[in-house]
Amino acid sequence: MTAGMSQVRKQFGSYGFRRGPLCAVAVIGASMLGTIGAAPEAVAADVQSKQWYLDAMSADEIWKSTTGEGIKIVVIDSGVNASTPSLKGQVLKGLDATETDGKTDDFDGHGTTIAELIAGTGAGGGLKGLAPGAKIIPMRVADEEFEKKHKSEPLDNSNAIRAAADGDAQIINLSVGGEFVDPYEKEAVEYAQSKGKLIFAAVGNTGDKANKALYPAKYPEAVGVAASDSDGQVAKYSVHGDVVDIAAPGSDIPYWCDETFTKYCDGDGGTSAATALASASAALIWSANPDWTANQVLRVMFESAGRGDDWKPGTVSNYLGHGLVRPNVAINRGVGKPGDPDLSPLTNERTAAGGSADAGAPSEESAKDDDAASKPGSDGAKDADGKDTDAVAAGSAEDSGDDSQLGLILGGVALVAVLAGGAFAVVRKRRTA
Repeated sequence: MTAGMSQVRKQFGSYGFRRGPLCAVAVIGASMLGTIGAAPEAVAADVQSKQWYLDAMSADEIWKSTTGEGIKIVVIDSGVNASTPSLKGQVLKGLDATETDGKTDDFDGHGTTIAELIAGTGAGGGLKGLAPGAKIIPMRVADEEFEKKHKSEPLDNSNAIRAAADGDAQIINLSVGGEFVDPYEKEAVEYAQSKGKLIFAAVGNTGDKANKALYPAKYPEAVGVAASDSDGQVAKYSVHGDVVDIAAPGSDIPYWCDETFTKYCDGDGGTSAATALASASAALIWSANPDWTANQVLRVMFESAGRGDDWKPGTVSNYLGHGLVRPNVAINRGVGKPGDPDLSPLTNERTAAGGSADAGAPSEESAKDDDAASKPGSDGAKDADGKDTDAVAAGSAEDSGDDSQLGLILGGVALVAVLAGGAFAVVRKRRTA
């Protein structure tokens, strides 16, 4: 796909919790650039110079306080090549959830890119991770191409999530997804939350087309991650809607071209890369505050996220969620209050023992959407897809902090309706996001 410029609307919702009806306003006038797909190759020596977001996020300053040490992150993806220079010593024993050969080797390069973006050391000129002190636990799942070549376990994704939930990793990264509900996957995500895990999932890259959000990002217990560009603006390809909880850089990020691991390619990592950087941000914050629960880490991420000057406190954007991740502001400036360890900032529901290891999975009722009529400020009116039709205008916002080089630019305000979304159907195989 060639790069292109387009005018888009940024949509906001009144403060509420995930999957509940949102009121909305739009901000108009920002041009977005997004490139997904094949691109010119980049030799390893040049890759680090293209990791613009590390400077924008003040990574050097963060690393003086923490590098993510003590945190383990499960990467559920195409596998991970633990032999790349940047990942040597960074990858722990994982799981072949495809149940094909018992290995966790990467069959297309996607999972290795994600792992390097999270915890790569940068050795050999490879990608530097945002949390190089963290460790990666790879769990390999299949995509459609892999399934054509191998007879793999059909419940690989849900099995991987459950295995991650039962392990000692604190964070689960899902830079993969599908357009349809998988009841086994849904239960696995609920189970992982009940075990105190923080789950980040890519919302998808069809924002400029069908705009179909992916599962597991759409499940209430997962943090849906959108992608931004170097100006802090939402990438045009990034899926938008109430599935978005937070945003992170995703545009113009190099990636491994294929399974041969001979070269990186230039282009966009998309919401896959953004999810990796959100997971790494959480790892940094959690490492600096090891006694916090997943709820507290996520709450601080939300409260310290970057917002524009016209972004009214207490509003949630359908394009950027709570804002752009800013771990430096949380760690070195102390922005954000951890709050109640047992209260989920996603659903505003209590998680037993703050998600302790002996807690049971949440009830089926806890995963359902809140009724619009029970929401403050809602008159219960819904559109054809069950979304709230109320709308409010945005006002001024709190100071966006010292990571302002992310450059969130917001224009004039106009009222719009909340985007509709959601589909229930049979289980289909996932794809990279």
